[in-house]
Amino acid sequence: MTGVSRLALATGLALATGVASVQAQTSAEGYAQHRSATRSSENLTVNRVVFEGNKKIQKDVLLNELSTKARDPYSPARVKADEELLREIYRRGGRGFAQVSSRIVPLDNGRVDVVFTIKEGDKTGIKEIRFVGNHAYSANRLRNLMQSTEMNLLSWLKNSDIYDPDKIAQDEDAIRRFYLKNGYADFRITQSDAVFDEAKGGWIITIGVEEGPQYKISDVNVESRIPGVSADEVRRRMKTSAGQTYNADAVEKSLEAMTTDVMSQGHPFAQVRPAGVRDPQNNTIGLTYIVEEGPRVYVERINIRGNARTRDYVIRRELDLEEGDAYNKVLVDRAERRLNNLGYFKKVRITNEPGSQPDRVILNIEVEDQATGQFSISGGYSTQDGIIGEAAVAESNFMGRGQYVKLSGQLGQRANGVQFSFTEPYFLGQRLAAGFDIYTRYYDNTEYGNYETRTTGGTLRIGLPITEEFSMQLRYALYQTDLKVPNTYKKPYNDCSAPLPGYTTVFMPDNPGNLFTYAGQPGALALYPNCAFDGEASIAVKEARGKTLTSLVGATFTYSTLDNIKDPRSGIFAEIRPEVAGLGGDSKFIRATGEARYYHELFDEFVGIIKLQGGHIQAIGGKDLRLTDHFFLGPTLVRGFAPSGIGPRDLNGDPSTNAIGGTTYFGASVEVQFPIPLIPREIGLKGAVFADAGTLFGYKGRRVFDLNNNGVIEGWTPAGCTLGGLPVQPECVNVYDSKAIRSSVGASILWQSPLGPIRFDYAYATSKARGDRTQAFRFSGGGSF
Repeated sequence: MTGVSRLALATGLALATGVASVQAQTSAEGYAQHRSATRSSENLTVNRVVFEGNKKIQKDVLLNELSTKARDPYSPARVKADEELLREIYRRGGRGFAQVSSRIVPLDNGRVDVVFTIKEGDKTGIKEIRFVGNHAYSANRLRNLMQSTEMNLLSWLKNSDIYDPDKIAQDEDAIRRFYLKNGYADFRITQSDAVFDEAKGGWIITIGVEEGPQYKISDVNVESRIPGVSADEVRRRMKTSAGQTYNADAVEKSLEAMTTDVMSQGHPFAQVRPAGVRDPQNNTIGLTYIVEEGPRVYVERINIRGNARTRDYVIRRELDLEEGDAYNKVLVDRAERRLNNLGYFKKVRITNEPGSQPDRVILNIEVEDQATGQFSISGGYSTQDGIIGEAAVAESNFMGRGQYVKLSGQLGQRANGVQFSFTEPYFLGQRLAAGFDIYTRYYDNTEYGNYETRTTGGTLRIGLPITEEFSMQLRYALYQTDLKVPNTYKKPYNDCSAPLPGYTTVFMPDNPGNLFTYAGQPGALALYPNCAFDGEASIAVKEARGKTLTSLVGATFTYSTLDNIKDPRSGIFAEIRPEVAGLGGDSKFIRATGEARYYHELFDEFVGIIKLQGGHIQAIGGKDLRLTDHFFLGPTLVRGFAPSGIGPRDLNGDPSTNAIGGTTYFGASVEVQFPIPLIPREIGLKGAVFADAGTLFGYKGRRVFDLNNNGVIEGWTPAGCTLGGLPVQPECVNVYDSKAIRSSVGASILWQSPLGPIRFDYAYATSKARGDRTQAFRFSGGGSF
């Protein structure tokens, strides 16, 4: 029966009994008074709870919060309390001006439908986040540590400005950890208030802090109270030392490393606890790590609750203890951090309760699954690849097994491709991340090097974490590169299949295997095979035409102490990648590349970055290095230069488009990032100034060759590329290979936009070499939306 039909029926019944002026649909309170007056002996029952006007919050979410339930006795007081509860839910959901009213629809047999009408109103989020008592760090610096943000012009694109008490609690914990990491051992939060200001149309968050002094470590000692455990042996696992600023994170990592080490020596109940002695006058702390036997308590049972999707073994494998093992609080805390870092759960909480005996304890792991799949459509533009777009589907907890799967497709102005990736984080039951990638990529390099490439292949990889900071990955890659010099007149870069206008290619009767070119004038026989005049690409590029198969074994060694992967402010990131090609395939070389970055916060909101990079490749097996195996560099080494804009060139033709690559490169960069004055930090804009320097040199390909005889022509002089005193430059690679340092200075704007990070660089080349190609402005960006 529809609401209209019920209204008509109820109205008719009221008129029939002579009850005038009583409407069938009234407010909940009015209807209750009427029923009490006319049928006081009747008890009403809730048939169902209905919502009208709720668009931002789903019905099921609201129903779970209300005390009014279907089949329960109807209570006007309870309904009124639920109205206020719904207003609070909407306030916390960023709709502070939401209006909620209720009414009932009478049914037969003493049943009623309770209807809540909701006018959600406009979004009302966090208008301001205030800090009181902070002196060492500015309010902007502390706000940058928080997930919660203030409302601004981009509020229509984000929800981080919605007030959430749980998120604020997490933000306070992040602030606390930040202070403790930076030496403020006495830090505490003294106040945390959230007030809804109707005049401002949002929440005002006030956080009071008491910083205390910044401490340094005066001395560090280890005291072992376990016979047979040497303090000196345990000391090697420490992450702290005298003279350092006190760092609670380093102390915690020391506890973990030392506890694990002592337990491995046959002391399962060992525990390590820190003891600190403060010196208020000198603002120092003396640390002592005490190694002792803990209570002999065993883990009786591990209960896992709340994982509706994630499988039990995915959670259990993050624990370093099982049922029957010795209970250790340090290992339990580490397991909780690991589970939180997986990203599979909204929240993780590990508690314990007494077991069946005094020396038994039961661990309870409570989790709440969250969505881990992602579909993204990315779009962007870069000066190197032009307009580009990507669609990707990814799942980081595939079928609840903790596996990572991603399928992505890329389509751009000068680049496109498809890639599928799979990673098993616990290969063979060990903490080994094994996986594979399959891909095909096309790149149009005619803008910078007169050729196109298509690379198709795959990679097998396995990663092993050695310590918290150091890890390694082994990989095997097999891929085929198909290089083409396009035969098209969209640009004058044609291959050898057709001559340029004005030339005629013919077979010579005495040498039918060789092609010769007539240069325009009848009877004027050219001295050179036709490919030299057919197009403007370097003969080195043309010699590399076709398909090359590479079989490569490599490793990556990574060291990282970054405080934040996405937006680092302190720490070191270093990576070394040695590789060997030649286990089958066409390419045979040894290659090693490396990069190191150091981040340091110079002062509040100003971050200094030093970057070093370098690489070298060497042919093996007595072979020349193939063109496609050389390094081709530009703005990734020195900003202010175009892609492939640095390094050896073929001076025949246009050297600016005839990059032939080098075998050795190194470079350095210094950059300072800073907030832009008068720009709210929530907009995500930062500025930067930088200086780059680097070089690429060492072309090791074939300098003089004959395409038909597949070797050096007798009588040709490689150094001068002459034959009998006549120049034959078109048929040789006239290499200009300079070790000169290229350098540049410039400025950047960095925008952490809602669609992803975007960067604008403007650089001025302060030094360059012959044939180098500059590019002052560079823009790159794009992301998921």
